[in-house]
Amino acid sequence: MEIDRELVEGKLADIKGALEELRGITEKGVEAFLSENCLRYAAKYLLITAIEGAFSVCNHIAVRKGRIPKSYSECFKQLADLGVIEKELGERLSEMTKFRNLLVHQYWRVDDERVFRIMTLKNS
Repeated sequence: MEIDRELVEGKLADIKGALEELRGITEKGVEAFLSENCLRYAAKYLLITAIEGAFSVCNHIAVRKGRIPKSYSECFKQLADLGVIEKELGERLSEMTKFRNLLVHQYWRVDDERVFRIMTLKNS
């Protein structure tokens, strides 16, 4: 089966939009982020949206390459093994899926300062 470029491009556009919104939040600074509930809630939702979009792309490509990922985390490792993405990126995205699980399933345990640090990590 072929990769659906329109689906992938649409998801990548969603991810890019979420990242642009996150950038706007981080520009307000850590003090504003920690003191404004709306900023924290929006940031967490945008992170979930970006990670879900990345997983959707990952899963789509993995299945087209004959792989069936058993988990979000495994999907990115499989793409790295296939040479579709660099190993380091696969590891970083795999770690982000674990953070997504924390945001979704144990949101009351999330350290908001950690959220801000994750949002401000620079891509190398």
